[in-house]
Amino acid sequence: MGNRRVHVWIRGRVQGVYFRAYTRDTALREGVTGWVRNLPDGRVEAVFEGEAEKVQRMLAWCREGSPLGRVDHVDHQEEEYKGEYQGFEISYRGR
Repeated sequence: MGNRRVHVWIRGRVQGVYFRAYTRDTALREGVTGWVRNLPDGRVEAVFEGEAEKVQRMLAWCREGSPLGRVDHVDHQEEEYKGEYQGFEISYRGR
């Protein structure tokens, strides 16, 4: 099926509810690389890279979110797969 990269923006109650930690843990279990961070406007942003099926599962997970959170909307943009990440990290600064 090949590799895939998506850039994702999640809106809802997604900050202060461990959304980034759950995203990281889920990505590591799936074997997906990339990063996740909070945005100043209250959204969460992430990039997922990996096998297409695994990335698709991450997108589905983003629509559900962390147990304490609430996801109202998920936007994503397909990007060219680069294979540039070695793992999955929580980012605490701008990219």
